Amino acid sequence: MQATATLRNGLEVTVRDVRSDDRDRLVRAFRGLERQTVYTRFFRYVDAPTEAQLKRATEFDSKRESALVVTIGRGADEVIIGGGRYVATPSEGGARAAEVAFLVEEDYQGLGIAGLLLRHLVEIGRARGLTRLEADVLTENGSMLRVFKRSGLPMRQRREGGVVHIELTLSGPG
Repeated sequence: MQATATLRNGLEVTVRDVRSDDRDRLVRAFRGLERQTVYTRFFRYVDAPTEAQLKRATEFDSKRESALVVTIGRGADEVIIGGGRYVATPSEGGARAAEVAFLVEEDYQGLGIAGLLLRHLVEIGRARGLTRLEADVLTENGSMLRVFKRSGLPMRQRREGGVVHIELTLSGPG
């Protein structure tokens, strides 16, 4: 998939599937992140992605997973400023669920990127038969919790210590 969108600040971006040639762009994007942003996404500090993580990020089973990036620029000047992905989990009683996660570079947070990615992942997930998206979000990550609340999808949440578990039902509006 590939689409263009305009962020809240007027910046035009491209939303597209992750490609195998994104490895170096993903490394550059990761190196530009602040430690707290990395912690908020992975629940731990990570200095750099491993070779195995990079391979998994760029080579995945599209029947079980969807991975999108948001970019600015074109060609050799293309820069990844955000990403989102889901990974389907084993079915329970016919319901197909997937775990979803997002990461947005700090200079572009608050401009609607996570919501944009979520809308595209919901569309892709519905087309692939998913009935639910789930996420674990640190309680301190209020901006991501607001993205889920604003999705328009039926949502359940429960708090376990410092983590909020979110379940979005894909059969509703959104």
